[in-house]
Order: sequence, then C-alpha cells, then structure tokens
Amino acid sequence: MRIGIALGSNLGDRMANLRAARQAMVDLVGVTTPVLSSPVYETEPVGCEPGAGKFLNAVLEIEYDGDPTELLEQVVRVEESLGRERDHAKNVSRKIDIDLLYADDLNVNNERLQLPHPRMHLRKFVLQPLADIRPDLLLSDQRKTARELLAQIKDSTKVIRFAEKW
Repeated sequence: MRIGIALGSNLGDRMANLRAARQAMVDLVGVTTPVLSSPVYETEPVGCEPGAGKFLNAVLEIEYDGDPTELLEQVVRVEESLGRERDHAKNVSRKIDIDLLYADDLNVNNERLQLPHPRMHLRKFVLQPLADIRPDLLLSDQRKTARELLAQIKDSTKVIRFAEKW
C-alpha cells in the first residue's frame, strides 16, 4: 500500500534531521521501493510558541506491506530515536515531526490514528510538497486533488523551496 508521510523540523540541524528521518523511514521493516521524496520547503511556524524558528518540511510516499497502525508505532520509535520527546505540548518547536497522511484509500479513525490526516487539506506546508510528488492524488475524504486543494488555500504563509535534492 502507498503511504504518504509528512516530515518537519525546526530545531537543530533541520536538514540533517529530515535526512535522518527519511533514511529511518526507508529502513523500516515492510517498506519497499519506490520511495518518492518531495523537495524540502522552509515555512513559518504555524501555531507554535512565540519566537519559534522556521520549519523545514517535506513529504515522502513509501510502499508499505503492513497495517498503518503498526507503521505508526514504528514512526513513534523513529521520532524518539531522533530526539523527539513524547510528553511535549501541542504545536511546539521540535527536532523532528513525522505524520502519516494517507494509506491508499483507507479510512482509519481510532484513538491513535486518523487517515487521511484530518487537517492536511488545510496545511500549505503539507500540500505544497505533496502536490510536487502526487499532484493528482485524490484522497478518500476529498473531492479535489492535492494540486487543486493547494490552489484553493487562502493561507498567506510563505512556503519557500529550500532544497530540491536532499
């Protein structure tokens, strides 16, 4: 199954954090090729504490042979291994943030996981890199493609291409 994954970092060596997260995701049990990687974008923090630094954001799409809930457990371990603390406040600066965005056409809604991600269609910092790798992706809870959702966002937050290859 094809699974979309958002990566973000605004603490420390942000690019190194994204690279380490991407490599860790690719190395997980059950992940096979092809792996799609968007360019990296620099964005203003959204809803973070005052004075928070800019984020680097990217999106991956992997092939995964398993249950998305099991993948989430592996993602949590990857975040922790890269320095993310589990008991942080919501929307604070972080070394790494990894979110599952979708898993093919599956709809999952339980206490641990919601797929498709319930707010991704509102987040320019997710839709821009997603539209780069899957512009025609139509999520099961939407009537518009990733490209169309991006075009309709009224968010004035700047999303600036930071790195094409990483």
